[in-house]
Parts: sequence; structure tokens; C-alpha cells
Amino acid sequence: MTVNRLKNISEYYFSKKLREIEELNASGKQVINLGIGSPDLAPHASVITALHEAAAEPQNHAYQSYKGNIRLRKAAADWYQQHYNVSLNADTEILPLLGSKEGIMHICMSVLNEGDLALIPNPGYPTYSAAANIAGAQIQNFDLSESHGWLPDIEKLSATVAEWRSLAGNQHRTIVMFINYPNMPTGKTASIEELKTIVAFCRTHNVLLIHDNPYSFILNKKPLSILAVEGALDVCIELNSLSKSHNMAGWRVGFVFGNAERINEVLRFKSNMDSGMFLPVQFAAAAALGLGADWFDGLNKIYAERKVAALQLLDLLGCTYSTDQSGMFVWAKVPKGFKDAYVFTDSILINAAVFITPGGIFGSNGNGYVRVSLCSTVSTFEQATKRIAEKLASIHANEIQN
Repeated sequence: MTVNRLKNISEYYFSKKLREIEELNASGKQVINLGIGSPDLAPHASVITALHEAAAEPQNHAYQSYKGNIRLRKAAADWYQQHYNVSLNADTEILPLLGSKEGIMHICMSVLNEGDLALIPNPGYPTYSAAANIAGAQIQNFDLSESHGWLPDIEKLSATVAEWRSLAGNQHRTIVMFINYPNMPTGKTASIEELKTIVAFCRTHNVLLIHDNPYSFILNKKPLSILAVEGALDVCIELNSLSKSHNMAGWRVGFVFGNAERINEVLRFKSNMDSGMFLPVQFAAAAALGLGADWFDGLNKIYAERKVAALQLLDLLGCTYSTDQSGMFVWAKVPKGFKDAYVFTDSILINAAVFITPGGIFGSNGNGYVRVSLCSTVSTFEQATKRIAEKLASIHANEIQN
């Protein structure tokens, strides 16, 4: 029997798709996976050295504080000051996490009661709606569209919130809103003025804003934190992670940043769900946060070269895209002959043994798009492009004429 909290969520798309890819590989296909945003590059050598040295110390293998070691929290505070010009109290406004994905769930379980409202972007990261569903919230999607610059329509959102508040019993209920800039999946960056508009909306309508910010250093010349907006700490929580910015996805190191009250709410829940992070990982993460501009410059040089190769692949397929995208993905429209991105990507997978992500997994507004990950070498992209070129006629045989 399925428990109620699982009725409105399904298995994560990539969990199912990876099993299908494994079956294809077992049959000899050797699929090239350009769908998953898991960095294939190593962390800086000094980070690995810090992990090794700390792990060699016997006293570092004990249980750790739920709040995280002060060395890591201070390093995170320094990181935000240096790169985002945001001042945070390392004792009260920063909480290390086992990856920021954990934080999405912890926040939802900490602030949402059954029947509260969660505003979820469409397209957007599926974990937002899954976590809010598990917490018992009502889900209200808000549109992001290319015609509106992949930004929320504040006028429409204001009307949505006002209508919901007018319903019996909703006047004092909690509303949370998820956003994510640089945006995943669209690659859209937001200016400080655009972030100010969103913060002002949340202040006016008593909405708790949750900003997911793991992509700000990837192919982005001006990393921004929403906490740089004056007064944002009153109405915002920000999540960040070392998974993408420091090639530490498997290490599971993330953070939630917010005012002391919000951090304590999340800590109350988190402390009943897990124990503190392995101390050598914390020390190594602190070392990673101390890396300078040379680290990000080197990383982005690699991603820029890969992006060129990814765009060549998309050109061959007949996709169209904006060149003004940040993050470790490229978001592109499917060719005009395809109405469904799932049909398009499945045709590529079956015929050319190359997997790219259908945009529909991020919401209905993504269904006319695909997302290509930059977490593969240039030579891998060239191999994928060659395969697609050889099977292009078969791929396009699945077009549905408009």
C-alpha cells in the first residue's frame, strides 16, 4: 500500500532513464550520456590533499556537530563576502548540508504545514515540487517562458497569491516560492534589479523565497546571491553547493543561508534526520572555498570549449538556442518537425545511442526544448556528433509534420 505522502510524486526521471541506458549498454549500444549534470572533472589537488591529511588523524572520525564545524562555516562566510559581497554571521546564519538537495527537503519539512502553498517554477527542478508535495503543501506552478525572458510574471503571481489568500482559512497560511538563477534548465541569468523585483513581491505578499544558487560560477561573469538585495535576509533563504562550482558532486557538501530564525528551524528538523558531516570532508570543503579566481577561470575555460562542441551538435540536429546562457547545460528548442521533446530525444537515443534530456521533465513549459549537459569532454561531444550525423535521417524519420 502506498503511503499518502508518496501518492503525488513519482520516481525521479533520471533514476528510470539510467536503468534504460544500462539495458541498452548491456545489449552493446555503448550509449553516450549527455543528459546528467554530474561533473566529470576532479576537485583541486589541494582539496584532495586536505581530505587525505584530515582523514589520517584518528580523532577526526567521530560524530560531528549538526551545525557543522566552525572552520567550514567561517570559510563559507568568507566565500560569500569575497564573491557575492554578502556579509553573514558564521554562527547563526549558515548551516552546512549533505548537499543542497537535502536542504530543499529540510526547508519544506521545516516551514510547510499541510495545506500551505508552494509556488513552483515551470520549467524548474523537479525536486522542488516533490519536496513540497511530501510536506503536504498545495502546488501552484508559475510560468517561465522564453517570451518573458524565463522570469516570473510578477503581476500574474500577485493575482494568484491574492486569490489564494482570499479563500477561507488561507489568510495566515505559509506560502513559499522557489526560484533558481542562473536558472536550471534554461541557463537564464537574473540581474540584481530583476532579483530586487522578486524580493519586493515576496515582502509585499508575505512569501518565503527560496533561491537555489548552485550554478552562479559556471560560465557566468557576474556571480550573484539574492542575499545581496537589501533586506532579502528577512524574506529569503538561499541554497548553495560545491557540487558544480568545485567539482564535488559526490562529496555532498551544500549550505543553507538565512536569518537565525530560519536556520534554527531547518536545524531542528535536520538534527532529527542525520548526523554531522564527516570532519575531513568539512576541512577539505573549507579548503575548496578558499580557492581564488584562477580556479574558476580554469574551470570555465574547459566548459566554454565544451559549449562550442555542444552547440555544434545542436546545430546538426536542427535545434535553436540562445547563446546567452550560464551554467553547465545548454537549453535549446527542438526542430520544428517535432512537437514532443520526448519523441525527439528517444529517437536520438534509439538511433544514435546518444542521450540528451527532454525539457518536459522540468514541466510542461519545457516540452518543446532539450537540455544538453557540458559534463563530457570535447572528444565525447565530437563522437556523439559523428554518431548523430550518421543516423540523422533515421532520427528525423520520427518527425510529426505540423
